[in-house]
Amino acid sequence: MKQKGLLYTGKAKSVYRTDTKGQLIVEFRDDITAFDGGKKDKLKNKGSYNAEASAFIFQYLEKNGVKTHFLEMIDPRRMLVRELSMIPLEVIVRNVAAGSIVRNYPFKEGARLNPPVIVIDFKDDSRHDPMLNDDLIIALKLATQKELAAIKKAALKINALLVKLMAAQEITLVDFKIEFGRAGKTIYLGDEISMDSMRLWDKKTKESLDKDVYRFDKGDVMATYNRVVKRITKTAAPKKAAAGKLKTAVKKPVKKSPIKKK
Repeated sequence: MKQKGLLYTGKAKSVYRTDTKGQLIVEFRDDITAFDGGKKDKLKNKGSYNAEASAFIFQYLEKNGVKTHFLEMIDPRRMLVRELSMIPLEVIVRNVAAGSIVRNYPFKEGARLNPPVIVIDFKDDSRHDPMLNDDLIIALKLATQKELAAIKKAALKINALLVKLMAAQEITLVDFKIEFGRAGKTIYLGDEISMDSMRLWDKKTKESLDKDVYRFDKGDVMATYNRVVKRITKTAAPKKAAAGKLKTAVKKPVKKSPIKKK
């Protein structure tokens, strides 16, 4: 199998075709942005940190019954994935009030949200990702009522699993953003789950452990990302959540596939 032409390039990832039907390669780049691209930089090793976190979390979710697009890691920043027809929705699950929900609504920052709040935005940078409700999603034919119910159910399951995973390392999962796509009639979790897409706080110090460090100049971004990856993957290899407490294991080096760049 070979990496072929560029299919899509986003703010921090590039997607390439392969010579195998139904499979793509996602490259995690070192680009980092904030405020709708108003702040941009390249930070060494950022791509590999996000790729490592995403791969670990995708495998953890798969072992607990969540269907994802993840197939395998090719190298520290390239991921082989199942090709999906992406649904242009950003599904945000909030456990603690922070960020835009505090700016736009009368919530106090740090307030617990129980049950978790699901917010869905229309993925469209030109419109600044406006919030949607179920009626708008269906009217725009972005998803059916049945698909929307499945997406929300999956989002809450993913949230419960991630809350447990992070809590094992004394990290609070404040909120996170995920995206879904279709392969045939099946909906899979796509995109990434990393420090770019999660808001994480240290349970004891309330220190930011995510892209807010970059957004608001809170410190050394890459030192934070590196530290978070080490804390999260300390639970490797992740077992089913129902099996009880996650055990620590020795992390194995990434096995490279024979895929070659064109």
